[in-house]
Amino acid sequence: MRLGILGGTFDPPHYGHLRMAEAALTQLKLDRVLFAPVGVQPLKIDHPATPVEHRTRMVELAIAGCPHFEISRVDLDRPGPHYSVDLLAIVQQQNPGVRLWFTLGEDSLADLLRWHDPARLITLARLAVLRRPGSELNWSALETALPDLRSRIDWIDHTKIDISASDIREHIRNGQPVDQLVPPSVVTYIIEQNLYR
Repeated sequence: MRLGILGGTFDPPHYGHLRMAEAALTQLKLDRVLFAPVGVQPLKIDHPATPVEHRTRMVELAIAGCPHFEISRVDLDRPGPHYSVDLLAIVQQQNPGVRLWFTLGEDSLADLLRWHDPARLITLARLAVLRRPGSELNWSALETALPDLRSRIDWIDHTKIDISASDIREHIRNGQPVDQLVPPSVVTYIIEQNLYR
């Protein structure tokens, strides 16, 4: 089985996340993509996220009706901090023999050396990296620390996805519509729960 994993805060989940997962699914011929909301994001410890139960419910709503997308509770059902390398190790234990692709944007690849144990991470999964025009990668630093990195990357091409969760939260705070950025069921949930106001 070929399994993609898309981790993130998902605060809120938006069309950019869904398009990225769909691009990985089709271009890499994956069987499924797991959406893995993080409980405690170690790199964003100074920016508290919306409570995890709301973020999890929004992901469930966003992927409803997509038969190849599932939610993973790996980071939700254990204490934090939560590191991607631990997520991958647990998913691999739960799915013996599975081939894993960890999906991320080119901008996140640029920060890979700040992640916990990136050398082990790229042995547990291949990286499905969405190209982002304008991203600057310091290949020299990356390959000095991770000599096998280039051979562990599968590039995903897609039309430009210029959506950020922080912009969506700002739009909501300012009373601007977000219908073009977020699935309708998620918009309804945000309104019902009075999130981001």
